Amino acid sequence: MFASLKLPDYAYLWAGMVGSAFAMNMQLVAQGWLVYEMTVSALDLAWVTIAFMLPQVIFSLVGGVLADRLNKKPVIMWSQMLNGVATLAMAFVVITGHVTFWDFIWVGFFNGSVLALSIPARTAFIPEIVGESLMFNAMAFNTAAWNLARILGPALAGLMIAVFAGGNTNSEFGVGLVYFVLSALYLVSAVTVLLIRHDGHPTPHRRAGPLQDIREGIVYVFNSPIFGGLILLSIVPFLFGLTINTLLPAFNRDVLSGGPDDLGLLMTGMGVGAIVGSLLLAKLGDLGRKGFWVFITCVGWGAGVALFAVTSAVFWSMAAVAFVGFISAVNMSMNRSLIQLQVSQQMRGRIMSIDMMSHGLMPLGILPISWIAENYDIQTGLLVSGMVLMLITLALWLVLKAVRRIDQGYQRSGVQPS
Repeated sequence: MFASLKLPDYAYLWAGMVGSAFAMNMQLVAQGWLVYEMTVSALDLAWVTIAFMLPQVIFSLVGGVLADRLNKKPVIMWSQMLNGVATLAMAFVVITGHVTFWDFIWVGFFNGSVLALSIPARTAFIPEIVGESLMFNAMAFNTAAWNLARILGPALAGLMIAVFAGGNTNSEFGVGLVYFVLSALYLVSAVTVLLIRHDGHPTPHRRAGPLQDIREGIVYVFNSPIFGGLILLSIVPFLFGLTINTLLPAFNRDVLSGGPDDLGLLMTGMGVGAIVGSLLLAKLGDLGRKGFWVFITCVGWGAGVALFAVTSAVFWSMAAVAFVGFISAVNMSMNRSLIQLQVSQQMRGRIMSIDMMSHGLMPLGILPISWIAENYDIQTGLLVSGMVLMLITLALWLVLKAVRRIDQGYQRSGVQPS
């Protein structure tokens, strides 16, 4: 189960990933709590998420070209440093009581831009370190890193806000302290990456200009029915499965009448389910019929969101959100691993940037679902979201025959870069 973590370079990369994942998950609780207390608007929560996601559409392709042209290690390290500095600046703004809604917009856009330029390098770095035979194991631990942060990060952020708020739910002091912790985590992650011996050198081959590199990546995607299908099956859950993450603060406050500590517990419940799913996939990396299981877990994800929407007690909400965490972790790890195995090494940065850019389309799902939540109620919005995810996945089952036939995932799509 722990084969990839026995490789020192991957262990350092994974440790840095844990630190940055902790920072991101703690930030979700801190900003979600304070923004909703300031505005009492589900749409404003959506706009904060959009500010973070939009750069993935704008800059991801540039990040892919950087990953294929430059050494990956310094790209990853400097991105963590920049996020640490920006988050430190936000900590001072919040703790001094001068924070506004627009501060969450600018810091979200900046952090999202830096991540868009660096995540393709981080993702493409993994197969170079571990090799194809350990891809499913390593990608499962990638997801586990994120979800380990979901277990402890939100609970820590919620506890800090609850303790240091002193009973004042609008207090900015507790949120400011959380942001100081976030900046420290980003900076520690940057130092961890420095310990990696592998520089992540680009594959030497004849290159045209950057625009030609981007065009080559896009053509590569459209010429592969397997890769294009896997991209579609990663877009749809991001549109209608991750709405639960954005609307969780509103659900916690309006449906469960919970405080910041309850919000932290809900996100922790999601993380517990997700890390169990990640470890299960790490153990079952040689599972057959992976294409079939990508579809099944996608439908299950939608069912979990719909089930969560109709709960009104904290216990059942935690159980439902834990199931969503479990099924989404299996789905995302398996899909991302299959995508990695479909492409050649010299194309991985650009291909992973296209995958990341497609995830930046998430606002197309969040905005209408948030509109329903604002004009009807949070439960109706999430119920619609889960049902739409199930129906679209079932429709794609009829169309994406090549994806349904994927077994172990090592078969290539037959597309070669021009």
